[in-house]
Amino acid sequence: MEDQLKKFLFDPTVGKLATILIGIIIIWLVIKAIQRNFISKLKDSNNRYKTKKISTFAGYLFSVILIAIVYSNKLGGFTIALGVAGAGIAFALQEVIASFAGWLAILFGGFYKTGDRVQLGGIKGDVMEIGVLRTTVMEIGQWVDGDLYNGRIVLIANSFIFKEPVFNYSGDFPFLWDEIKIPIQYGSNYEKAKLLFIEIAKKTVGDLTNVSQEKWHTLQKEFLLENAQTEPMVTLIANDNWVEFTLRYVVNFRKRRITKSELFTQILTEVEKTNGEIKFASATFHIVEAPELKINLSKKL
Repeated sequence: MEDQLKKFLFDPTVGKLATILIGIIIIWLVIKAIQRNFISKLKDSNNRYKTKKISTFAGYLFSVILIAIVYSNKLGGFTIALGVAGAGIAFALQEVIASFAGWLAILFGGFYKTGDRVQLGGIKGDVMEIGVLRTTVMEIGQWVDGDLYNGRIVLIANSFIFKEPVFNYSGDFPFLWDEIKIPIQYGSNYEKAKLLFIEIAKKTVGDLTNVSQEKWHTLQKEFLLENAQTEPMVTLIANDNWVEFTLRYVVNFRKRRITKSELFTQILTEVEKTNGEIKFASATFHIVEAPELKINLSKKL
């Protein structure tokens, strides 16, 4: 019994398995200690998330390296076979490899981060998590009007960043330009209407003018961009039916719909107070009466 126990303990295979087990335990204890004592104390949530993901990946990588080192004396005979098999696996798993490359590009390329509102692979929503292979998004829109959640969680392959455009609604400039169109009847006081709409916009979104302008100046320092007007502005055109005013303004990317509702509410209220000096226009139809039709029937004898 004692001889069998010694034989078991000194068996090379058992020794290698024990080395691998102990080594993996040490690796992950170190990784968890780093995450708990250093990474968790990072103030920036985006940097904390990225560093934690990288440290976890490093744990898997070191574990694989440890196994390769322990069994290095037995891997020589499989070099050619592994090369051929690796080429086949790379072809079969090209989508997985592309998704992994996409994950690295997302983490270090600044495409987007958790919390950003993006449109990726035809899906628009807020990024919940960036995984090694897929990005998890809380979807907005579809059967729900406006920029509101519909409750559907979508998993999108990271490889999409190499195939389709990535639309980031927040990122370095967390504001959007939006506009509403207001039809006004001919004969109204156009100048008063223009001043009224600008005043309403300044009351509703005027506090974002300076903040968005500062963000835009920051972008201009990094990229070749023209100066943009972030103050509310009103333009008008005349068409066959009415004078169309367009109110353009800057809004937070998360409050586009509610801001538009507030603007329309105030515009309707203030226009009604003008006692007909400013009138809304609507499509009208003029029905023309058909001419009288006379028919003369005569008998042929």
